[in-house]
Amino acid sequence: MPKNRSSQISLIDTPFYHCISRCVRRSYLCGCDKYSGQSFEHRKQWVEDRLLKLTSVFAIDVCAYAVMSNHVHVVLHVNKSKAQGWSIHQVLVQWHKLHKGTVLTRKFLANETLTDLELTSVKASAEVYRLRLFDISWFMRNLNEYIARAANKEDECTGRFWEGRFKSQALLDESAVLSCMVYVDLNPIRANLTETVGESRYTSIFRRLNALKYGLSQPAELMHFKQDSLRQDKNELPVCLEDYCQLVKSTAKMTQQKRSVDSTENNLGLAALKRFGVSSDCWLLLATEIEALFCYAIGSGSAMYRFKQHKNLKRLRGISQAKKLFKSA
Repeated sequence: MPKNRSSQISLIDTPFYHCISRCVRRSYLCGCDKYSGQSFEHRKQWVEDRLLKLTSVFAIDVCAYAVMSNHVHVVLHVNKSKAQGWSIHQVLVQWHKLHKGTVLTRKFLANETLTDLELTSVKASAEVYRLRLFDISWFMRNLNEYIARAANKEDECTGRFWEGRFKSQALLDESAVLSCMVYVDLNPIRANLTETVGESRYTSIFRRLNALKYGLSQPAELMHFKQDSLRQDKNELPVCLEDYCQLVKSTAKMTQQKRSVDSTENNLGLAALKRFGVSSDCWLLLATEIEALFCYAIGSGSAMYRFKQHKNLKRLRGISQAKKLFKSA
């Protein structure tokens, strides 16, 4: 039986989450339908555009994503402190980028005169919106509902586009974040849709590599990698961009050739694995099957045990796997 979202999200344990939304019956509603031959590839661009737009509204960063023909992967970082630092005015501005709000919140933003009672109501509404603006469920809702409505309008039909609920996995430490990001970015490679990550459109690694290729700044819509190896910033990804891109490329070759870390000639990016406590012997397994190996949480054995205690779970699948796969366990 599926668990409610509150038992899967724990910001005390981690701000990082892997979320997956699948089309109903896993139909190819964003790709080429093998039965009718009709192509819906353009919908992948809808998903990518909407996903990146939401980063300008929510206090949630996109670390990695892959838009596939019948499902979407995204690794998110919840920036709770950012939302808590917004003024009431800023909260309302952010919310109104997507939603109408209330009559009173619209009057407030229009600088119309309000009574004390009305101002109290506006402040109460703003606090509700503030909570939603760093809520993963609201983020995914604003992604999925928008795409569903657009697709149904195009098809001139009604009904579900996505499966009822999105799946989420808490990424409890840096090794889990790194492993899951690589797993997400390599989706088109594993599906044999492309041969190189540089050809993998509708993925975060494609956007990052394109920016590097043309000497551009890294995409503002994506969470940045750390710039200084000696400085730690909780709002930056814990690895340098160049190291990450090399790791993805190396792992892509390993995936295609079914070769181990020791046997691949292009292992420059794999040095980061030791620093994050990931077993090099198990790296290929992690990078290709991490979603299936774990359930609601991913990380070292000790991190998963803490998550289990905080959420009062009787059992948590994957703890034994974590002890084998992550050296820090």
